[in-house]
Amino acid sequence: MAWQILLVKIFFIALIGSLLCLDRILLQVMISRPIIIAPLTGLVLGNVYVGLIIGAILELFWIDRVPIGIYIPPNDSVASVVAVSVASLIMHPKSDVQPDLIAMAVLAAIPFGILVKNIDVRMMVTNNQLSDQAIEDAKKLDIRAIEKKTFLGVARSFAIYFFVILFAQAVLFASLGWVYWKLPESILGILKMIYYFMPLLGIAVALNTIKFRGTIPLFCAIFLTIAVFLGFFYGL
Repeated sequence: MAWQILLVKIFFIALIGSLLCLDRILLQVMISRPIIIAPLTGLVLGNVYVGLIIGAILELFWIDRVPIGIYIPPNDSVASVVAVSVASLIMHPKSDVQPDLIAMAVLAAIPFGILVKNIDVRMMVTNNQLSDQAIEDAKKLDIRAIEKKTFLGVARSFAIYFFVILFAQAVLFASLGWVYWKLPESILGILKMIYYFMPLLGIAVALNTIKFRGTIPLFCAIFLTIAVFLGFFYGL
């Protein structure tokens, strides 16, 4: 029964996460940003605090990677959903926040963000082909054909995001869930150090972009610093 509930959660997160990721290409109202999508994922899993921490970390990491021109940044939305889901599912529901587990989940999810970036590039190429075909349909006044191509592009993106998030959750939960509880204290200590180092790295990136992005990086940096120190002292 426990495995059935777990599978339902993984499937549901893949569904919700892929819908929110569509904001990157469809709505573009910023709900796909890590600082938003990660807490929403945490809310669904009943662990908003972990979502806030991971969202702030990944927001700071890639805040200087913006889609300008033909540049496609790493897919921080997918990485955020996967990291929050894996950390929340592995973490014991009655335990305190585990910095080492959060660090491990973030490090394991980042490669999927880079992987999906390459997929996004390929999707952009195929969507450009659909756009060219839609222009020809417009010349023929074939509105229905244009609608079909528009929905096809969106459906294809949703399907790819869904299967990547589903696959990443399954693989990382199975692997990290087994490895984490067998790690020696020395490795767990290193992961904790990485957890407290991540905000410093994120703040460095944010400070480098303040003149371009206003106060958002500074706000994320302050929030993350306060949250981490509160978690550190609470853990003591």
